Amino acid sequence: MYIYTCADDFESMMTCIYDVWADKRGSQNVRLELEPIGQQEMFSTYIQIQKDEEKAGKVTASIQKKISPEAYRQVFLAAMSDAKDRLDVIYRFLLLGFACGREVTKRLADGPVMRLFELSRRTGNDMHYYREFTRFVRIEPGIYVAHIEPSCNVAVLTAAHFADRMPSEYWMIVDDKRSLAVVHPKDEDYYVTPLSIKELQNLQTIEKQRDIYTDLWKEFFETIAIKERENPRCQRTHMPLHYRKHVTEFM
Repeated sequence: MYIYTCADDFESMMTCIYDVWADKRGSQNVRLELEPIGQQEMFSTYIQIQKDEEKAGKVTASIQKKISPEAYRQVFLAAMSDAKDRLDVIYRFLLLGFACGREVTKRLADGPVMRLFELSRRTGNDMHYYREFTRFVRIEPGIYVAHIEPSCNVAVLTAAHFADRMPSEYWMIVDDKRSLAVVHPKDEDYYVTPLSIKELQNLQTIEKQRDIYTDLWKEFFETIAIKERENPRCQRTHMPLHYRKHVTEFM
């Protein structure tokens, strides 16, 4: 068995898929895994793949042209999920996709297609929740900072929502789990930047700051509640506990 490994980012994944096809070892003889790799298997050959933007671009262009833009969207969302097998799932899905074209997205009875849509849906659900539950804290001089810890890598996907609604504000969304931040300068496009341990710790202290608006929001949240109609079980259904860590009204 040949096991291809690469870094956990979209360009590296697409490069890995490109090299697997180029090597022509046969899909039954290969498996794709994301780094870091734990215990290595005996009698397997590990091949580490480095990111190559040109190769990655060729793969993404081929997906959109030879399969469909919808297939590419599903592949991207699946790549942003937290499933350990997502890279191999994408590879198996694309094998089918390049064989049957745009019809692949309708073949839900096929294992790779069903699994890919499952991962895509998981990412989509996470993105939907964080569009609703992301809370910003304002710091001087007028910068809004939000912290999230999503299961899936949805910081950038969530940022697109706020860029449309807060185009003329300085803000950033910090993914504490992955130590990265999406930064949005005023009236400009947002970008992603990795954070050092010290930078992340400094940003985390901001979340503990309180001002009059924070207190007013918490008081409003508690005031409008009807004690006799409290239903914690129903509340957890609409707002799972996992999402409450950085939500102002629960802090």
